[in-house]
Amino acid sequence: MKKLGFTYQMLLRFSAPVTHHHFTLKCVPKSSHRQEISDLSVQVEPYGFLSRSGDGFGNESLYGACEMAHQSFRVCVAGTVRTGLSHYEMASDVHRLGIYQYSSRNTAPGPALLRYADDLEQRRCKDCGTRRGGNYARALFLMEQLYRDFVYEPGATDIQTTAEEAFVRGRGVCQDYAHILIALCRKNGVPARYVVGMLPGEGLSHAWVEIYDDGMWLGLDPTNNLLVTDQHIKISHGRDYHDCLLNRGIFTGSATQTQEVSVVVRELTE
Repeated sequence: MKKLGFTYQMLLRFSAPVTHHHFTLKCVPKSSHRQEISDLSVQVEPYGFLSRSGDGFGNESLYGACEMAHQSFRVCVAGTVRTGLSHYEMASDVHRLGIYQYSSRNTAPGPALLRYADDLEQRRCKDCGTRRGGNYARALFLMEQLYRDFVYEPGATDIQTTAEEAFVRGRGVCQDYAHILIALCRKNGVPARYVVGMLPGEGLSHAWVEIYDDGMWLGLDPTNNLLVTDQHIKISHGRDYHDCLLNRGIFTGSATQTQEVSVVVRELTE
């Protein structure tokens, strides 16, 4: 168990003034069986209206609007979290497992991933003496194989890259590892969902996977070939990346925008 302090900041810059800016933000972590959030601070500038509620997946979401003209938009979420309270989340949404069993926009396997999934299943069956178990054991095997066969390389993909496209390229980032593992799990009958969160250090948000087994959601970090531990702070989950977008919005004005994100996580002493 760890006590971590976190700060998540997002800055939007517009090339010209915009008005009637309506936004949805998913950058607020919530307490669960795994983690306990405290001292939470949420700053949004500028805004005229702001509310906080859950989305259809149970994630904390901020909904708001800024009608006045502005050329920048800043969000800062900070707080303290106790992690590692448990190695799982209890599945209170068993009635919705179906949405995590079928392909979604970024996780639909194509010919290359289908061949790979079949090959992995044959390898697993040859080792069935040590690979017995339920969904968790199967997902662990898939993660280990993917970690061996895929290469981490920033810039090789972008936010629109699908699991099939990334797998064909053979390289990508945490989003791609998560999408590919989800595709493999679902192909093998294991319900799996995409997770966005934070890790200690300074940088960007991180992505990993949760799989369902025996009434629990269990976390796997395929980018690092790790079980999700007290180093991981969870923000949101969904079917794939698009369900966990940290920022969605519309505005009035002829402007382009740039986005800067900064995540800082530090371990705190008691």
